[in-house]
Amino acid sequence: MKALITGITGQDGSYLAEFLMKKGYEVCGMVRRSSTENFERIAHIKDKIQLRQADLLDQLSLIKLLEEIQPDEIYNLAAMSFVPTSWSQPVLTGEFTALGVVRMLEAMRQVAADAKFYQASSSEMYGKVREVPQTELTPFYPRSPYGASKAYGHYITINYRESYELFAVSGILFNHESPRRGKEFVTRKITDGAVRIKLGLTDELRLGNLDAHRDWGFAGDYVRAMWLMLQQDKADDYVVATGKSHSVREFLELVFKYLELDIDKHVKTDPRLLRPAEVEHLIGDCSKAKDVLGWEPEVGIEQLAQMMVDADLERIKKEIASRD
Repeated sequence: MKALITGITGQDGSYLAEFLMKKGYEVCGMVRRSSTENFERIAHIKDKIQLRQADLLDQLSLIKLLEEIQPDEIYNLAAMSFVPTSWSQPVLTGEFTALGVVRMLEAMRQVAADAKFYQASSSEMYGKVREVPQTELTPFYPRSPYGASKAYGHYITINYRESYELFAVSGILFNHESPRRGKEFVTRKITDGAVRIKLGLTDELRLGNLDAHRDWGFAGDYVRAMWLMLQQDKADDYVVATGKSHSVREFLELVFKYLELDIDKHVKTDPRLLRPAEVEHLIGDCSKAKDVLGWEPEVGIEQLAQMMVDADLERIKKEIASRD
């Protein structure tokens, strides 16, 4: 089996590539031409996968790529994925995260119609939530350019499935974290910042809204759900979540308790880090994924927090040692 992963250099792409390789897949990753390439997350497997240049902004490059590889499965994980940036770059976010999906689907329809397609949808589509918990049928109310773009990508995937009988699915993934999460995301910002405080490198961690609630899982668990969706006889959409919601403050407390640090002494709330429109309470109902796919999350939030702290401790200690 041959799989194409867009966004392979990201958190999910790297875990998915590892997972598929263990399943015996030939893995090809799509990367953009860039003056500053970052292969840090896939450095350990870079010599075992193919990397090919193409761009979600360039339709012809996608057609050429699919023609040449003829993948059995396509995982579209690439996007402008950081919500705050979508406010400062709303048009570019739409180009990548919304129109990029239809460009890939159209390329697939033209030259690889027998492939199976996975679209990375997001819990940010629910935004100002209409019901708790959120299911596959909960109406969307996105609260950012990123969420709105993801909603377009979700619906165009359904449209291509129903219009052209393509095997195209969307995974509505709730927040999923790991030691490979970008430092701009709040969970990793907390673990990295707390470790630096513990090691005496800084004395302060500035955060935005501590009362926002999220359904946090482990990225390694969630890529397994992506794969399972493409192994079904019928293409469908699934919520992937833990079904448990925690505030940013709770995650912060887990990390600081593990490191034996005092939150009141080190954490400051910074109004500049608040979103223009906040998503307050996300919690997913993954009953359908459990029943149909046989999928369940294995890593809980406490284990996840400790895993991320341990990885940051090891990394930052190495950084310090290399400077000495």
